Amino acid sequence: MTGLSPGTKGQLITVNRIPTPLGPMIAGVTDEGLCLLEFTDRKMLETQINVLKKRMGAEMVTGHHSLIDLVSGQLSEYFEGKRKAFEVSLVVPGTAFQQKVWTALVQIPFGITRSYKQQANVIGDINAVRAVARANGENRISIIIPCHRIIGSDGSTVGYGGGIQRKQWLLKHEFENQ
Repeated sequence: MTGLSPGTKGQLITVNRIPTPLGPMIAGVTDEGLCLLEFTDRKMLETQINVLKKRMGAEMVTGHHSLIDLVSGQLSEYFEGKRKAFEVSLVVPGTAFQQKVWTALVQIPFGITRSYKQQANVIGDINAVRAVARANGENRISIIIPCHRIIGSDGSTVGYGGGIQRKQWLLKHEFENQ
Protein backbone atom coordinates (compact mmCIF):
# COMPACT_ATOMS: atom_id res chain seq x y z
CA MET A 1 0.00 0.00 0.00
CA THR A 2 1.52 3.29 -1.00
CA GLY A 3 -0.59 5.40 1.32
CA LEU A 4 -3.89 7.09 2.08
CA SER A 5 -4.49 10.73 1.26
CA PRO A 6 -7.57 12.96 1.22
CA GLY A 7 -6.80 13.92 -2.39
CA THR A 8 -6.72 17.23 -4.18
CA LYS A 9 -10.10 18.86 -4.75
CA GLY A 10 -11.42 19.47 -8.22
CA GLN A 11 -9.88 16.49 -9.99
CA LEU A 12 -11.76 14.44 -12.53
CA ILE A 13 -12.71 10.94 -11.34
CA THR A 14 -12.49 8.33 -14.09
CA VAL A 15 -14.71 5.30 -13.49
CA ASN A 16 -15.08 1.92 -15.10
CA ARG A 17 -16.24 -1.60 -14.26
CA ILE A 18 -13.95 -4.39 -13.14
CA PRO A 19 -15.24 -7.97 -13.35
CA THR A 20 -14.57 -10.17 -10.30
CA PRO A 21 -15.62 -13.67 -9.22
CA LEU A 22 -18.04 -12.01 -6.75
CA GLY A 23 -19.69 -9.78 -9.34
CA PRO A 24 -18.79 -6.57 -11.12
CA MET A 25 -17.19 -3.72 -9.24
CA ILE A 26 -16.95 -0.05 -10.12
CA ALA A 27 -13.53 1.54 -9.76
CA GLY A 28 -12.95 5.29 -9.62
CA VAL A 29 -9.54 6.92 -9.85
CA THR A 30 -7.92 10.31 -10.06
CA ASP A 31 -4.36 10.89 -11.17
CA GLU A 32 -3.48 10.67 -7.44
CA GLY A 33 -4.95 7.25 -6.77
CA LEU A 34 -7.94 4.99 -6.27
CA CYS A 35 -10.92 6.69 -4.63
CA LEU A 36 -13.74 4.21 -5.26
CA LEU A 37 -14.00 0.43 -5.45
CA GLU A 38 -17.44 -0.97 -4.74
CA PHE A 39 -19.65 -3.79 -5.95
CA THR A 40 -22.08 -2.38 -8.50
CA ASP A 41 -25.09 -3.77 -6.61
CA ARG A 42 -24.11 -2.25 -3.24
CA LYS A 43 -27.22 -0.77 -1.63
CA MET A 44 -25.61 2.57 -0.77
CA LEU A 45 -23.53 2.95 -3.95
CA GLU A 46 -25.29 6.07 -5.21
CA THR A 47 -24.90 7.72 -1.79
CA GLN A 48 -21.21 6.75 -1.67
CA ILE A 49 -20.65 8.26 -5.12
CA ASN A 50 -22.46 11.49 -4.21
CA VAL A 51 -20.47 11.87 -0.97
CA LEU A 52 -17.21 11.24 -2.85
CA LYS A 53 -18.02 13.79 -5.56
CA LYS A 54 -18.99 16.40 -2.96
CA ARG A 55 -15.94 15.86 -0.75
CA MET A 56 -13.60 15.98 -3.72
CA GLY A 57 -15.40 18.76 -5.58
CA ALA A 58 -15.17 16.45 -8.59
CA GLU A 59 -17.13 15.14 -11.52
CA MET A 60 -17.09 11.56 -12.77
CA VAL A 61 -16.62 10.31 -16.30
CA THR A 62 -16.59 6.75 -17.60
CA GLY A 63 -13.33 6.01 -19.34
CA HIS A 64 -9.95 4.35 -19.40
CA HIS A 65 -7.17 5.08 -16.91
CA SER A 66 -3.95 3.20 -16.22
CA LEU A 67 -4.71 3.10 -12.48
CA ILE A 68 -7.93 1.18 -13.18
CA ASP A 69 -5.85 -1.33 -15.14
CA LEU A 70 -3.43 -1.59 -12.19
CA VAL A 71 -6.26 -2.15 -9.69
CA SER A 72 -7.93 -4.68 -11.99
CA GLY A 73 -4.69 -6.67 -12.28
CA GLN A 74 -4.05 -6.61 -8.54
CA LEU A 75 -7.64 -7.67 -7.82
CA SER A 76 -7.26 -10.59 -10.25
CA GLU A 77 -4.11 -11.67 -8.41
CA TYR A 78 -5.94 -11.34 -5.07
CA PHE A 79 -8.83 -13.51 -6.24
CA GLU A 80 -6.37 -16.08 -7.64
CA GLY A 81 -4.74 -16.28 -4.19
CA LYS A 82 -1.48 -14.75 -5.49
CA ARG A 83 -1.71 -11.33 -3.80
CA LYS A 84 -2.04 -10.58 -0.09
CA ALA A 85 -1.27 -6.85 -0.15
CA PHE A 86 -2.19 -4.13 -2.61
CA GLU A 87 0.20 -1.56 -4.02
CA VAL A 88 -1.86 1.41 -5.07
CA SER A 89 -2.21 4.93 -3.72
CA LEU A 90 -5.57 5.57 -2.10
CA VAL A 91 -7.52 8.81 -2.14
CA VAL A 92 -9.95 8.71 0.78
CA PRO A 93 -11.51 12.06 1.66
CA GLY A 94 -13.23 11.89 5.02
CA THR A 95 -13.29 13.18 8.57
CA ALA A 96 -10.24 12.86 10.81
CA PHE A 97 -11.99 10.02 12.64
CA GLN A 98 -12.78 8.17 9.40
CA GLN A 99 -9.18 8.59 8.28
CA LYS A 100 -8.00 7.05 11.56
CA VAL A 101 -10.38 4.08 11.19
CA TRP A 102 -9.48 3.48 7.54
CA THR A 103 -5.76 3.71 8.29
CA ALA A 104 -6.19 1.09 11.02
CA LEU A 105 -8.13 -1.12 8.58
CA VAL A 106 -5.33 -1.25 6.03
CA GLN A 107 -2.98 -2.39 8.80
CA ILE A 108 -4.97 -5.59 9.45
CA PRO A 109 -2.95 -8.40 7.87
CA PHE A 110 -4.35 -10.67 5.17
CA GLY A 111 -6.36 -13.51 6.71
CA ILE A 112 -6.69 -11.86 10.14
CA THR A 113 -9.93 -10.54 11.62
CA ARG A 114 -10.70 -8.07 14.39
CA SER A 115 -13.92 -7.25 16.15
CA TYR A 116 -15.39 -3.76 16.03
CA LYS A 117 -14.44 -3.48 19.72
CA GLN A 118 -10.83 -4.49 19.01
CA GLN A 119 -10.72 -1.96 16.18
CA ALA A 120 -12.01 0.78 18.49
CA ASN A 121 -9.23 -0.13 20.92
CA VAL A 122 -6.62 0.00 18.12
CA ILE A 123 -7.60 3.58 17.27
CA GLY A 124 -7.43 4.50 20.96
CA ASP A 125 -11.13 4.92 21.78
CA ILE A 126 -12.67 1.78 23.27
CA ASN A 127 -16.02 3.60 23.56
CA ALA A 128 -16.22 4.29 19.82
CA VAL A 129 -17.46 0.86 18.72
CA ARG A 130 -20.55 2.23 16.95
CA ALA A 131 -18.59 5.07 15.35
CA VAL A 132 -16.01 2.55 14.10
CA ALA A 133 -18.81 0.45 12.60
CA ARG A 134 -20.25 3.55 10.90
CA ALA A 135 -16.85 4.56 9.50
CA ASN A 136 -16.35 1.01 8.21
CA GLY A 137 -19.70 1.27 6.44
CA GLU A 138 -18.62 4.55 4.85
CA ASN A 139 -15.45 3.02 3.41
CA ARG A 140 -15.62 3.47 -0.38
CA ILE A 141 -12.71 1.15 -1.26
CA SER A 142 -13.83 -2.45 -0.73
CA ILE A 143 -11.30 -5.26 -0.36
CA ILE A 144 -8.24 -2.97 -0.58
CA ILE A 145 -9.32 -1.14 2.58
CA PRO A 146 -10.35 -4.45 4.14
CA CYS A 147 -13.46 -3.62 6.15
CA HIS A 148 -14.51 -7.24 5.50
CA ARG A 149 -11.92 -8.26 8.13
CA ILE A 150 -14.01 -6.66 10.90
CA ILE A 151 -16.40 -9.10 12.56
CA GLY A 152 -18.74 -9.18 15.54
CA SER A 153 -17.31 -9.84 19.01
CA ASP A 154 -18.92 -13.27 18.89
CA GLY A 155 -17.12 -14.10 15.63
CA SER A 156 -20.15 -13.55 13.43
CA THR A 157 -19.81 -12.02 9.98
CA VAL A 158 -21.94 -8.90 10.38
CA GLY A 159 -22.11 -5.54 8.66
CA TYR A 160 -20.74 -5.57 5.14
CA GLY A 161 -22.01 -3.17 2.46
CA GLY A 162 -21.20 -5.67 -0.28
CA GLY A 163 -23.36 -8.32 1.40
CA ILE A 164 -22.73 -10.90 4.09
CA GLN A 165 -22.27 -13.72 1.56
CA ARG A 166 -19.43 -11.79 -0.10
CA LYS A 167 -17.87 -11.04 3.27
CA GLN A 168 -17.98 -14.73 4.17
CA TRP A 169 -16.43 -15.64 0.81
CA LEU A 170 -13.63 -13.06 1.21
CA LEU A 171 -12.78 -14.24 4.73
CA LYS A 172 -12.79 -17.90 3.68
CA HIS A 173 -10.63 -17.04 0.64
CA GLU A 174 -8.07 -15.24 2.83
CA PHE A 175 -7.97 -17.98 5.49
CA GLU A 176 -7.41 -20.61 2.79
CA ASN A 177 -4.65 -18.61 1.07
CA GLN A 178 -2.57 -17.51 4.06
